[in-house]
Amino acid sequence: MTFSPFRHLDSIVWKKRPIQFTFFLTRRCNAKCPFCFYISKQDAAVASASELSLAEIKRMAPQLGKLLWLAFSGGEIFLRSDLVEITKLFYRVNRPAIILLPTNGLLQETIYHAVETILQECPKSSIVVKLSLDGPGPVHDELRGVPGAYQKTLKTCEALGKLVYQYANFELGINTVFCQANQEHIDEVIDLVQTLPQVKTHTVSLIRGEVFRDDLKQVDLAKYKKICGRLESDLKKRLASTYRFRGAKLKAAQDILQRRLIYKAARETKRRSPCYAGKLNLVLTETGDLYPCEDFSEKMKFGNIRESEYDLQLLLQSDKGKKILEFINSRGCHCTHECYFMTNILFNPSRYPALLKEYLQL
Repeated sequence: MTFSPFRHLDSIVWKKRPIQFTFFLTRRCNAKCPFCFYISKQDAAVASASELSLAEIKRMAPQLGKLLWLAFSGGEIFLRSDLVEITKLFYRVNRPAIILLPTNGLLQETIYHAVETILQECPKSSIVVKLSLDGPGPVHDELRGVPGAYQKTLKTCEALGKLVYQYANFELGINTVFCQANQEHIDEVIDLVQTLPQVKTHTVSLIRGEVFRDDLKQVDLAKYKKICGRLESDLKKRLASTYRFRGAKLKAAQDILQRRLIYKAARETKRRSPCYAGKLNLVLTETGDLYPCEDFSEKMKFGNIRESEYDLQLLLQSDKGKKILEFINSRGCHCTHECYFMTNILFNPSRYPALLKEYLQL
């Protein structure tokens, strides 16, 4: 049970500590995506010297306890030369059931060797690599701001595919950002992904947050809903070959319900259900700023772990921390972030009837 997700069943009731931890390892990136919500037009690149060091992470990690989900983010996470060491540290200290490694796929050799080492060093965690693919070649390259990015990503996918057959704890997937510039091409991406035998999962993430080009957020939600319907239908047809871990059917039901709720949230102007950001979810930036979620506004910042001597609880239990949690509890915020919907479904008993209905229909 050391790495089992069932360790966290008590969080359905108590919600006393974070079980999902998102760590933005770097702002450095080798792509120029206009839909990136983290490296916005107001932000200047942060030098690697300003990033939390391995020694600093080592001081902070024990306070998190056992994790269900460890998600790295950025920037391009494979630009950190110590990514493998950071992952091994969290694996040893926090025993995450799932470790997520998202990447644009441009650094084939670096990515392949790092992932292979992580698979070898972290055998009891499910290692999930999500490669970004946002359209056919010309569309993808334009959105990523890198000529040839499409072919490089596919080559990285092919290389990583070899590891799928070697490691039972490895899941290779594709993520597509749904935005105004590619909404006419998502079906083509889905068709392509279904021809990639090594890829088991495909997520389509609705554009969110402050981005370089605000016009990209002017999406046709009817088209997004249609894509969600196709993904649901495809998932039901391919369920047996999609997820390779125990509880796959439950995860599929959650995926279906999640997409429906995100579509509904995108149409509304306020949040209608509880959110566990700050309770079950925490987000840390590469410079040590701590947030309950990916709203990186000053009003949502608990503080900086360097200033608190790496004491997370000091920040969470401060007067400002309590006010942030009260704001979230009062449903003063509203978003469509997939990772938080996952937690808000799986750990909210009021969602269980709808979840059970989807489960029984699979």
